[in-house]
Amino acid sequence: MRARHRARQVLNYVNLSTPLGLLIALAGRAGVRRGEHGLLYAHDYRIPFPVAGAFTVGNVILTARGEGYLTGALLRHEARHATQYAFCAGLPLLPLYVLAVAVSFALCGHPASWNPFERLADLEEGGYPRRSSRWRRGHP
Repeated sequence: MRARHRARQVLNYVNLSTPLGLLIALAGRAGVRRGEHGLLYAHDYRIPFPVAGAFTVGNVILTARGEGYLTGALLRHEARHATQYAFCAGLPLLPLYVLAVAVSFALCGHPASWNPFERLADLEEGGYPRRSSRWRRGHP
């Protein structure tokens, strides 16, 4: 494992975001297995929230889908979110992310298009559209 992945792994354990992700996986009865770059994959997550193909808490990537779903562009996108937890000192990312969703929704009517966390994780790789702001479309 590369030094940056190991650093992210350690930071996300110490800042308690990965332990929270493991608790969420346990609550959602997801099967957890080791993935690449120090990530943990939690498949078959059974709680219907949040509504997303996958979501990340610390180094834990959770999905309602079965094994084999977390690959390619989506995996790269979610791995970037794991890095964001490390940069935001873990759990403070959660209220910041909720605020970013609200701002994005107010600006363009979509929770991800203007969300800086999603933009930095690459919107398209996460399966999100890149919408223009309401004022650019001529909306009030």
